[in-house]
Amino acid sequence: MKNAIKVGAIIAPAILLAACASEKVWPPSPWPTGNVGAAVETVPVGTANADAADDPAIWRNPVDSSKSILLGTDKKAGLYSYAMDGTVIDFVPAGLLNNVDLVSLADGTVLVAASDRTDGVKPAIAFFTLATDGKLTRGARLSVGTGEAYGFCMAHTNEEGQLARAYIVTKEGPVIEAVIGGTVAAPTVLSSRVFDIPSQSEGCVVDGRTNMLYVGEEAAGIHRFDLAQDAPAGELVAVADGTAMVPDVEGLAIAPMGEDAGYLLASGQGDNAYVAFALPSMQYVGRVRIADGAQIDGTSETDGIEFAAGDFGPAFPDGIFIAQDGDNGPDADGNATQNFKLVRGDALIAALRGE
Repeated sequence: MKNAIKVGAIIAPAILLAACASEKVWPPSPWPTGNVGAAVETVPVGTANADAADDPAIWRNPVDSSKSILLGTDKKAGLYSYAMDGTVIDFVPAGLLNNVDLVSLADGTVLVAASDRTDGVKPAIAFFTLATDGKLTRGARLSVGTGEAYGFCMAHTNEEGQLARAYIVTKEGPVIEAVIGGTVAAPTVLSSRVFDIPSQSEGCVVDGRTNMLYVGEEAAGIHRFDLAQDAPAGELVAVADGTAMVPDVEGLAIAPMGEDAGYLLASGQGDNAYVAFALPSMQYVGRVRIADGAQIDGTSETDGIEFAAGDFGPAFPDGIFIAQDGDNGPDADGNATQNFKLVRGDALIAALRGE
């Protein structure tokens, strides 16, 4: 949606100052920042005039990549599936879902799961299955640990009797790892452990190639956990100090290249930019913003992000980057809306590299 006036530019600073009066308000990074445009945007989520759209995920159709499916949460209402042109395929009312992820099981089932924060003290995982036509089927709801469910990501597992490893980032910081077993219809927690983070965190992603978990502590930076260790201690591998990355740190995603290389991407909500760090070294690579285009507006106040490598059809021949837009401008009735923006993966990488 092309905006004449960015509604969030008027109201967001007042909200930010009221909510964070005791916290430091960071200026935009002084470091060079590239620009890239979105190729597609989704229909806004149904909850208007609220912070509602939050986190995306994508399933690549192995038969016809142009028919891949995008998922996105409305954290006030439930889960959407979208076609690659941004149109809505399905919506499942499912309560207060925050972050979403998916894994493809050995039998071909696409298992979708999301952090369910309906109960503010008992975190839960809401399960769904995704059909190749984009239809969602609601499954079980599984309580795990204590705290308010916030961030969420999953990892594949090849162990017999296991469906996936799930990571629930509770709002106050601790991360719960839950090994999920049983069946899609009746999942169970086979084992769990907790990783400590000092303060509010949300975004997380697992690099399955190196078995590393990355978690964004909003005011501090990005922590890395070596999941091969019995009791991994987090290492702060990227600091949000207002230079390369401006707090607060929100979504995380991995752009893989080769055996263990590529980029860790992070959304810095404080200055509406996306930052890349080289893997596995975590050396800074570059920064980029999604800028206004002729038909599609840019992004601001981004929560969740996702990157997927490969061919996704003619519009996305070499990867795809998806970012939540916290200020998509007013709809025809003047209501503020939020949606998701889709960017060509190769264009994003080129902009990050300054090419």
